[in-house]
Amino acid sequence: MESAKKILFIGRLGKNPELKYTPKQTPVCYLSIAVNNEKDDKAEWNRVVVWGKQAELANQYLKKGNEVFVQGRKELKFYECKKGGGMKSYEEVNARLIGFSNL
Repeated sequence: MESAKKILFIGRLGKNPELKYTPKQTPVCYLSIAVNNEKDDKAEWNRVVVWGKQAELANQYLKKGNEVFVQGRKELKFYECKKGGGMKSYEEVNARLIGFSNL
């Protein structure tokens, strides 16, 4: 079962983008973005997935440390664990729109 909620945030890339292609040659780019939590001064990490032309542009222009704006849906994903069986889950943001400045 999947649940989703809208999300909007600005953060910094923790590592360089990772561009891949699906079997149908659709570009997909994975980003790891840290958002500072003002309450306890710790970063909250978000795994972000970008599709299509935006994925290719993100891979071309973004690098570790860049500030990024993300609008999308936070989704809870489930998978079966290979070791020990059982179901595991993780959160992922499926980006509808990303923005960045290349200054």
